[in-house]
Formats: sequence, structure tokens, C-alpha cells
Amino acid sequence: MRVVSGIQPTGNLHLGNYLGAIVQWVAMQDAHPGECLFFLADLHAITVRNDPAVLSSNVRELTAALIASGIDPDRSILFNQTRVPQHSELAWLLMCTARIGWLNRMTQFKEKSGKDREGASIGLFGYPVLQAADVLLYQATHVPVGEDQKQHLELARDIATKFNLDTGTETFTLPEPMIGTIAPRVMSLRDGSSKMSKSDPSDMSRINLMDDDDLIAQKFRKARTDAEPLPGEAAGLADRPEAANLVGIYAAMSGISRDQVCAEFAGKGFGAFKPALADLAVAKLSPIRSRFAELMQDVPAIDRILEDGAARARALAAPTLATAQQALGLHG
Repeated sequence: MRVVSGIQPTGNLHLGNYLGAIVQWVAMQDAHPGECLFFLADLHAITVRNDPAVLSSNVRELTAALIASGIDPDRSILFNQTRVPQHSELAWLLMCTARIGWLNRMTQFKEKSGKDREGASIGLFGYPVLQAADVLLYQATHVPVGEDQKQHLELARDIATKFNLDTGTETFTLPEPMIGTIAPRVMSLRDGSSKMSKSDPSDMSRINLMDDDDLIAQKFRKARTDAEPLPGEAAGLADRPEAANLVGIYAAMSGISRDQVCAEFAGKGFGAFKPALADLAVAKLSPIRSRFAELMQDVPAIDRILEDGAARARALAAPTLATAQQALGLHG
């Protein structure tokens, strides 16, 4: 089993990233030491306009945040895409296999480009092909994805299948999705129908991993809820999105089910629940924030970690790229 997953270094990691991806990564690392590759998707980041200095800083900060959250560079392969040129090289080969009609069906491009579709970069249109290269390059067997990324993994499987059929080879492994069950989607604290996001203009909509203890408590205290008490089981939250979101966050951070959370707080209002949720979040996030501060005191050490991870990733990537080139009659 080999697991590959990436995250964009856009800065400002929040609770949704932590519960929806990083906690899952740490669990996979523990279950499959040495077989997990986690990368910072800096090539994906440049599909839209970036300040180069900010992007460079974000890569280091995200690396520190991941390590502080439990990713161990000795047990996982942690790197940024740019240090492994095989990502870009394989992406071009797969661009020549993928079809425009397939990419036209990708719903996220429509969301990201908005009304300026013609003004979007080709990179933004074609980035699902780079995503395919990211996982196919390492013969990944499993890829952790949220519901909103399943379509892209299906595209990767389609590209791999067509490449194998076109060349009469078995160059690529078809990866399977791993969809998280603990907290697949953490929603905004201001709107239970919207996903928690870095791009939301309101900072009160999210818990940032680097928020101090008082700010975490303030954000949960002001989180939108309703006037009803908590039910005895999670089914009673079906039509209460904000309440369901807070219960889901508590469940994910405490490692218990939503039904267990409801049973513990049944009949209580949010005046009692929110302080308990804030205390739990502070207990979880405060050590991460402290460890992050320590790591950022030695930026060269962070760069060494990334380069060491990249060297290990390049060694794994090289055979797949060479096989793909040979299958196409190229000589790499």
C-alpha cells in the first residue's frame, strides 16, 4: 500500500485542513510507515497569481505546521513539488493522453474561474492532469480525498487506463480513493452550508491553527447556532447545519462519534456546549502552535527536511517516468 496526498501552500491553515486532512495523514503515517508521501503543492499554487516571496514563505510555514501537527519526516516522505521535476515531466506526457472533453467536465474549474473563464490560466484548466501525475508518478494505491476531489481522482484513473491501453503496457497503477469518515467536511462558523475556507473574507468563519487561545474561545463563542438544545442523538441535527457542524468538530477532535457527543450534552444549550468545545480545541491546538513556533526558529532545518524528502521522492519517481517515456517511444 502506498499513499500519496498533497496540500496547497496558500498559508493560514485552519481547523478544516487539520481535521479533514492532516489528522487523517498522521493516522495513515502510523498505519503505513515509510509508504506515505505528503507534498506541498507549490506547482498547483501558481495556477493563479502569487507573490513569489509569500509563496516561498508559505511553503516553509506549512512544512512546519505539518510537522508540528504530527507528520514525522522520518516515517513519511515530506517534500514540495518543485524539488521533484518528474511531477512536471510526467504531467506533460499525461496532457497528451487526457482529452479536452474530460477536463471540460471538471466542476472545480468552473467554480475557480468564475465569470472570467476565458481569462483563466491554462494551468488552472489543466491542473487536474498535474494532480493525476502527482499520484501516478509514485504508483500510489490509495489517495485520501474529500467528496469535492473524487472527480479528479476518477480523471486520474481514466488517464492511467487510457495511457496503459494506448501503449499496450501496465505503466500505471489505478489508485483507489480513501474518503475520511471522521470529519470529511468542516463548515464555516458563520454559515453551516459553506465549507470552512481560507478565502472567506471573515476571519471569524474559521479557526486558524495559529490562533491564540483567547481568539479560539471568542470564535466559538460567537459561532452561529440556533436556540434549540442539543438532541440525544445525531439524527436530531438533520435540519440544523450550524449545530451539526459544531457537534461534528467536537466529535472529530475528541475521537468519539456524533451520537456520543449528543448523548453527553443532551438537553443542554450552546451556552454550555461552546465553552466545552473551545476548551477541547485549545487543548488540541495549543501544543501545535508552540511546536510550530519552535520549528520556525530554524528555517534552514526546514529546507533540509524538504530536500531530504525530495531526494527520496525523486528516487521513487524516476523509474515510473522512465517507463512512461519508453512506452511512448521517448528516451529519458
